[in-house]
Amino acid sequence: MKKSILVSLMLILISSIVLSACGSSNDNTSSNTDKSSNAGASNETSTEPVDLGFFAPQGKAPLEDNEYTKLIEQKFGVKIKWDLAPTDALVDRRQLLLASGDYPEVFLEGKFTTSDLTTYGKQGVLIPLNDLIDKYAPNIKAMMEKKPYMKEAMTAPDGNIYGLPRLNECYHCTFSQKYWMNKDWLDKLGLKVPTTTDELYNVLKAFKTQDPNGNGKADEIPLTGAPNKSVWNGNIDSYIMNSFIYNDNDKYLTVTDGKVDFAANKPEWKEGLAYMHKLYSEGLIDKAAFTQNDQAVGQLGQREGDEIVGSITTALISYLVKAYEDKDERQKHWVIVPPVKGPNGVQLAGMSQGISEFPMAITNKASEEQQIAAIKIADYAYSEEGSLFSEYGQKEGIGWKKADAGELNITGQPAKYSFSNLQPVDENVVRNDSWSLLGPKDLSKEFRDLFATAQDPLTGAGYEKRLADATAAYAPYAPKETYPSGAYVKPEDTDTIAQLATSIKDYVNSNMAQFIIGDKDVEKDWDGYVKGFDGLNLDQYIQIYQNAIAKK
Repeated sequence: MKKSILVSLMLILISSIVLSACGSSNDNTSSNTDKSSNAGASNETSTEPVDLGFFAPQGKAPLEDNEYTKLIEQKFGVKIKWDLAPTDALVDRRQLLLASGDYPEVFLEGKFTTSDLTTYGKQGVLIPLNDLIDKYAPNIKAMMEKKPYMKEAMTAPDGNIYGLPRLNECYHCTFSQKYWMNKDWLDKLGLKVPTTTDELYNVLKAFKTQDPNGNGKADEIPLTGAPNKSVWNGNIDSYIMNSFIYNDNDKYLTVTDGKVDFAANKPEWKEGLAYMHKLYSEGLIDKAAFTQNDQAVGQLGQREGDEIVGSITTALISYLVKAYEDKDERQKHWVIVPPVKGPNGVQLAGMSQGISEFPMAITNKASEEQQIAAIKIADYAYSEEGSLFSEYGQKEGIGWKKADAGELNITGQPAKYSFSNLQPVDENVVRNDSWSLLGPKDLSKEFRDLFATAQDPLTGAGYEKRLADATAAYAPYAPKETYPSGAYVKPEDTDTIAQLATSIKDYVNSNMAQFIIGDKDVEKDWDGYVKGFDGLNLDQYIQIYQNAIAKK
């Protein structure tokens, strides 16, 4: 009888454990999200959570109390120990940790370049992820098959995968070297959106001299901008130079039939500098455009009284005016200016493509159990559910909701999710329910197209549609070939190219400003400028990048 009672107790205990396990998988997730989100979801054999060190940027709220952190910890049987660094010092802190040897098991947000991955992979600091992906990451594996460029970008020359990307297929980011103009001023002066560099000069001259804001004062700024570090693609040259020669605004490389060359020492570059100097010397370019930050730009666009800005180079017009707010009538004045044709018929759009940065990597400090937990956490963020919760939080009605009937996405198709009519949130309270742009995840075009957007681009809710429409105006002017941003420099060249790229980019940018402002004469000082590249080993710079894309 004692034996029978013992067996019964054991059966009851087993039943309760099974019911508990089944219940734990029924969290508050949407029933129609990706079923693969639960693949390998939990470490059910573990009685104690697995400690796992994550390196990440310091946010406004503690990540250990974050709702998505708690979901991950429960779902995958881990306890995350955070090693946090200020956002603006993230890479420096990462480098110090790696140099000291005292680094965590996982860099969740390490901002690794392909060169970084090659270097630390070769040293054995970052472990290959190929087998882990194959065994425990069905979502990542499926995405690599769906997006061949992603797999190519992830795979180092030795065939190993050392880092995981955030697949961020932001359509309007593809052509971010944009130019916006005040259509209200054009209409008042009876002018059209310029299509050539000559027409652009005439429009800016009219903005300067014909008092388009009608206040009787010569207070108009025909063209403004800002350094890239302050305003996304705010450099004036990032747009204008593409009317003379292709300007990628990064490596300054061109590609023709697979052959890599350098743009910033060519006669066409000189011609572009001369044109911009002409604009600057006649007061058509804002003198502050080479030094001001995003706050200064916003003050120009949102100042009380009359408008004073006629045009601006930036990816986002919201740097200048409150494009998210319907009550700001001023934001409706602005239109996109597609690439203008230069004197030699050049009419190109600066283009960004591929994957060049990898947030997540697993180090050799991680045990097998920690490695498996880390890759499963990353894989979950590549499911529809994981991406949704990671980016916008778990609670429907707070950061997202199911779309209502009739709500359309950016392409005009029925949407699945929406941001409209969400519960009001206290602006003084910092939300701490998601990881937002943190770590690897699926932010592909397909995922983004699940969300509704207003169809009127001149409303605050339709701002995303506005950016998409503006981007579509640039797409026809894409160059035939560009240098792939995700190309892997050969391991033996990583240290060299890191030094060369920094010095050459600094040299181009500093001289760019001097030629435009007039501190250097584009005729008298050009030859000296070109000669200066010899001391910077430009030929080696070009050859290293050529070798990186050479067919094996």
